[in-house]
Amino acid sequence: MHPALDQSTYLVKEHVGFFKAANNFDIYDPASGEIVLECREDSLGMITKLLRHSDYKRMTPFDIEIRTPDGQQVIRVKRGVSFFLSKIDVFNENNERIGGFKQKLFSLGGAFQVLDNDGQPVCDLKGKWTGWDFRFMRDGVEFAHVTKKWSGLGKELFTSADNYVLEISDQVPHGSMIRQLIFAAVMCIDMVLKE
Repeated sequence: MHPALDQSTYLVKEHVGFFKAANNFDIYDPASGEIVLECREDSLGMITKLLRHSDYKRMTPFDIEIRTPDGQQVIRVKRGVSFFLSKIDVFNENNERIGGFKQKLFSLGGAFQVLDNDGQPVCDLKGKWTGWDFRFMRDGVEFAHVTKKWSGLGKELFTSADNYVLEISDQVPHGSMIRQLIFAAVMCIDMVLKE
């Protein structure tokens, strides 16, 4: 696993653009203000691009690569066409499947289950229906928290509604596959639950 995933706090800033179809983010280290990772959706087909500007946006497939600024793949997140509930696959830097997510039915704030490669639950992502506040939980233990509220270092980077913060608990070991799955899930929140 790439060492860029061993930090505890990240600022995620979405690229803004007029009539943009692709979801692209820059991921910053809040202490230094440096871009540590990039999230890019480079391989969109023409039909998908057109559907992204319609009411069918939430149903469109995606293939997202999280990579270092020099282009080295760290995680890849992929979903096919989704008619009702999303099922998403996560791959490591070698394009080996390491797990995925399964959207939950009937959740007020949005939720999905984070699964390992054998389909066993790792944790649940749960959101609040009142806003942009998501927690990765298992048995009452919080693994990570994603929010649009930020008051720490790097505040100057955090000025738009298209930005958010990921804080990973120290209880999630460095080098753990859980970190990769949490990171991949964060990139999917916007596309699966909030579009």
